[in-house]
Amino acid sequence: MAKSPSKAAASKAAAPKNLKKTTKAEMLEFYQLMLLIRRFEEKAGQLYGMGLIAGFCHLYIGQEAVVAGMKAAIKDGDQMITGYRDHGHMLALGMEPTGVMAELTGRIGGYSRGKGGSMHMFSVEKNFYGGHGIVGAQVPLGAGLALANDYLGNGSVSLTFFGDGAANQGQVYESFNMAKLWGLPVVFVIENNQYAMGTSIERASSETQLYKRGISFGIPGEQVDGMDVLAVREAGLRAVKHARSGKGPMILEMKTYRYRGHSMSDPAKYRTREEVNDVRQHNDPIDYVKARIIDEKWADDAALKEIDKEVRAIVSDAADYARESPEPPASDLMTDILAPEVA
Repeated sequence: MAKSPSKAAASKAAAPKNLKKTTKAEMLEFYQLMLLIRRFEEKAGQLYGMGLIAGFCHLYIGQEAVVAGMKAAIKDGDQMITGYRDHGHMLALGMEPTGVMAELTGRIGGYSRGKGGSMHMFSVEKNFYGGHGIVGAQVPLGAGLALANDYLGNGSVSLTFFGDGAANQGQVYESFNMAKLWGLPVVFVIENNQYAMGTSIERASSETQLYKRGISFGIPGEQVDGMDVLAVREAGLRAVKHARSGKGPMILEMKTYRYRGHSMSDPAKYRTREEVNDVRQHNDPIDYVKARIIDEKWADDAALKEIDKEVRAIVSDAADYARESPEPPASDLMTDILAPEVA
């Protein structure tokens, strides 16, 4: 069996993180957002277990620092597009937890009126262009968003997220080639959570340093500690500036880790409980933010518990709204689709 890729991540966690410049307001905002994502995902997992969420459901628990840090690096008008592990991206962009949870449960109050579920909701208003169920399919679409930005001259940047498994898909490299050839304003964010479904990156990829994947196209890349929200923010600012200034695409490989299985139906027997607990204890992204806040005396433990209480109330309200929202009527079955006109 291949050496567990998380061992490197765990040993890295033992070393103290460099103290990066930040502010009280920024860190408290990070704490609240990342906690919202985690509590939301925990509740989604509970609803799935109760049979209220059907089909596939991929949780973002453990990866919260990636989207929180990248959100802090963009401006209004910049877009996000990602794969099926997408709830955190929606919440980071300000999509309402009630609408997201209602969509997960197939209710009419959801962002896609209950017809899309976990992998098919989006918000043009919030510049979120979807989670996508086909592995790697969002990458050419993200490049397409960047092409539109370039054509319109609107100065916006497309953040295109995908995982370490999708990094081996052919359309990813076609997108790299076109993005560099045309100098498109896109940042490719690889969320390397160490496992593609049930296979470790060391077993699936001959080159495990994924930030190097753009070398043959002339695309610069950077590997980032994806468990450190400040490291993500700093790398994100550099990459977005690069893309927005007309220098073309850039690749950021976020070394992160998911605590749950690939999806809710995955028992994750391909790794040990000790491995997961090691990362949780030594490299948890929310614990890092909490520790920094307390060390700087920006808030005490009681104040942070109050934030957690408020977040739990938001998530509980979202779950209640989802339960109370009706299912879409049968008449909606044939709406929002292309069908031949019947004479």
